[in-house]
Amino acid sequence: MAKILETVDQRTQLVGENRLELLLFRLNSTQLFAINVFKVKEVVKLPPLNAMPGSHPSISGVANIRGVSIPVINLRQAIGFQPMPAEADANLIITEYNRSVQGFLVGKVEHIVNMTWGDIMPPPKTAGRNNYLTAITRLDYQGVSNLVSIIDVEKVLAEIIHYDVRLSEGVLDESLLAKMPGHKLLVVDDSATARKQVKETLGQLGIEILEVSDGREALELLKGWADEGMNVPKELLMMITDAEMPEMDGYKLTFEVRNDPRLKDLYITLNTSLSGSFNNAMVEKVGCDQFISKFQPDRLVEVVQDRLRNVIKA
Repeated sequence: MAKILETVDQRTQLVGENRLELLLFRLNSTQLFAINVFKVKEVVKLPPLNAMPGSHPSISGVANIRGVSIPVINLRQAIGFQPMPAEADANLIITEYNRSVQGFLVGKVEHIVNMTWGDIMPPPKTAGRNNYLTAITRLDYQGVSNLVSIIDVEKVLAEIIHYDVRLSEGVLDESLLAKMPGHKLLVVDDSATARKQVKETLGQLGIEILEVSDGREALELLKGWADEGMNVPKELLMMITDAEMPEMDGYKLTFEVRNDPRLKDLYITLNTSLSGSFNNAMVEKVGCDQFISKFQPDRLVEVVQDRLRNVIKA
């Protein structure tokens, strides 16, 4: 337990510093790709795979890792390239997203780099809406300046796993529906897929949903409203923010909001595919009001309804 807590403490040193760690890997011989280390459980050489009849075409099979069956996604195929062969030199990146564990079949795994979110940029708008990148960055690697593509794993998973936004019976409080119109909620997430999931879920409440794609844009919007004289904590029912975003992450965004006297009382919910004790420690450190692991429609609606109840009582 002490070792786990020590690791959590080491990771939380990045909170408020707008930093992240990326695991670099290859899907072909030339281009570097990356995902956030926080989502990686381990990296292993590709074990034998068992066929999974009737599965999505991008599922290469199932791997048995220490007695646990893990679906293996052929990442190269999932993002629109020719499938990667399951060869002896292939690797398996085992990750945890949205409370599920899956493996990504990749080629060579390079190493981990520590970066600032300020160095992470959104994909160029000319890339179109159908690209599978959540961000890009550039770094000097092996004496060469390399462009690194950060995969939008949430989009990849959403195309393989159907996320149902329907609510369980009894979750929706009918007595609150008439009180929702007129209230506004800000969603901050760099993944268009994630924003769509939140909007489709909360759209059932009739609340007005505003959206931006990164933390810096959100902070500038909030400060701009405050400069215009708006009482932001009163006008916004809450802000729902992702953790990982280009230019400014959700933790740094929360930190900045809490340190602006005009914004500090804004209700903030962290809604992220990252999970576990790392996030609990981070939420406590930066001062979020709630933490929700993606994707939980019932829980998301419950948090918004509870917030409205408290506003009505105040």
